Amino acid sequence: MGTDTVRTDEADEAADRRREQRGWYFYDWACSVYSTSVLTVFLGPYLTEVAKSAADPEGYVHPLGIPVRAGSFFAYSVSLSVIVAVVVMPLVGAAADRTGRKKPLLAAAAYVGATATAGMFFLDGDRYLLGGVLLVVANAAQSVAMMLYNSYLPQIAPPEERDAVSSRGWAFGYASGSLVLVANLVLFTSHDSFGLSEGMAVRICLASAGLWWGAFALIPLRRLRDRRTPVADTGEATAPGLRQLAATVRDMRRHPLTLAFLLAYLIYNDGIQTVISQASVYGSEELDLGQSTLIVAVLLVQVLAVCGALGMGRLARRYGAKRTILGSLVAWTLILSVGYFLPAGAPVWFFVLAGGIGLVLGGSQALSRSLFSHLVPPGKEAEYFSAYEMSDRGMSWLGPLLFGLTYQLTGSYRDAIISLVLFFVLGFALLARVPVRRAIGDAGNPVPERI
Repeated sequence: MGTDTVRTDEADEAADRRREQRGWYFYDWACSVYSTSVLTVFLGPYLTEVAKSAADPEGYVHPLGIPVRAGSFFAYSVSLSVIVAVVVMPLVGAAADRTGRKKPLLAAAAYVGATATAGMFFLDGDRYLLGGVLLVVANAAQSVAMMLYNSYLPQIAPPEERDAVSSRGWAFGYASGSLVLVANLVLFTSHDSFGLSEGMAVRICLASAGLWWGAFALIPLRRLRDRRTPVADTGEATAPGLRQLAATVRDMRRHPLTLAFLLAYLIYNDGIQTVISQASVYGSEELDLGQSTLIVAVLLVQVLAVCGALGMGRLARRYGAKRTILGSLVAWTLILSVGYFLPAGAPVWFFVLAGGIGLVLGGSQALSRSLFSHLVPPGKEAEYFSAYEMSDRGMSWLGPLLFGLTYQLTGSYRDAIISLVLFFVLGFALLARVPVRRAIGDAGNPVPERI
């Protein structure tokens, strides 16, 4: 009788866990449309045009009296949003761990970001400053929300399930991004038939991403549960902004193997982010491809990233997350090598390159997240994932710098794209040296059978 009761309790616990995991997937489904439709496709060109319409005869706008070239306003706004996120994330992460109340903080960040994105509907005429403020708020809120969302992973999935759960989350996100982007592109390319101007079509696409984000965020917020986990006393009270970041880094020094993984991730993820951001420049400037070709390539990456995330999750179950990530870094190196030799004016080969990127993109990111979750001390999830999120979003500047310097010195985008191999080779070497089983044990977590 006692055995039956135990089995019933275990079955109920597993059912509750699966329900919570399904709710967790839906936050990726909710927020990924912001990254895809807003940041990657529509906002940059549109905000630049709005800034140009407000510029003086020399091509400058003057936010807060500071002269800024209109063509640089979007990039500067993104950079400012990263600075805001770097200051806020450690503070919110530490507060989430100490209080155990992640869900209200996730809700606040999600709805601040969704509201700011929906507010982009009012970005017209010469309201470039409104666009910059909304971008800074939305982007910083997205970073904070993703940090909190990621920190749930070690709490909702036992070690043996974590790779698969993380991979499904990424797959949900890429599927959502693809679906909404297709709908947005139909509206944008056929705006005349809908009786809309091009600017109005873009504003609807921007606002729809915010509405989608806010609507589907309700699902994880209903299903995720707050947990109070005892936190080891580090002698540090919650401190403002960068002081809290310094406190987090000091605490991480007690776990040098976790830091070693984070360094490897910072380097190879910098390469991944640079490939994503510069592939369209390479396609248009070096390969002479049109905007429609580049948009189709973005969609292809999104669709195949779903398959890649799920497929690499299966590989991780067989070979372990570390080996699968190392294999993906080899694949990234081969993709860049092939990209160097692509002929100009040949869209088919660019689509092949985009397909390769899609297949390794989702899995590389999903498995890195799940592997890091094993290296986080219990009760420090949000605080440590704030450092991880900053590696993902706030520290990816070396890649674009190397890409730009290589082009400046050689005048060749082919040389610039092949220079990024350095990040994958160095990242591979650093990750290969991390003894992940020992790192997991040192963090105080159970070591999975296969990792």
